[in-house]
Amino acid sequence: MSVTVKLPAEFKEIYQNLFKQSPEESTIKLVINDLRKRLAEYKLMDKMFREKYNMEFEEFRRKRVVEESVYSFDVEEEYCDWELAIDGFKTITAELKKLAKYS
Repeated sequence: MSVTVKLPAEFKEIYQNLFKQSPEESTIKLVINDLRKRLAEYKLMDKMFREKYNMEFEEFRRKRVVEESVYSFDVEEEYCDWELAIDGFKTITAELKKLAKYS
């Protein structure tokens, strides 16, 4: 499915003069690069939490660390952030696989 986006003339000139690509090619690269950046952020979050708690997320959940911390706000917030990072990693990895033919 093709999507049409109207760009101001200044953007079209930048694509042609600086990027030496069409707006379509540049947009594809921008989306893929943004997904890769988000993937790196999620990986970093996962690594940070694994090191902090010295365990993987599933073990953290299984050991009920949130409950053991008497529902400490910080621990509960980190649980949510960690879960988001794991889910985000899976989602973005799947999306990048779909877009692999464009990279």
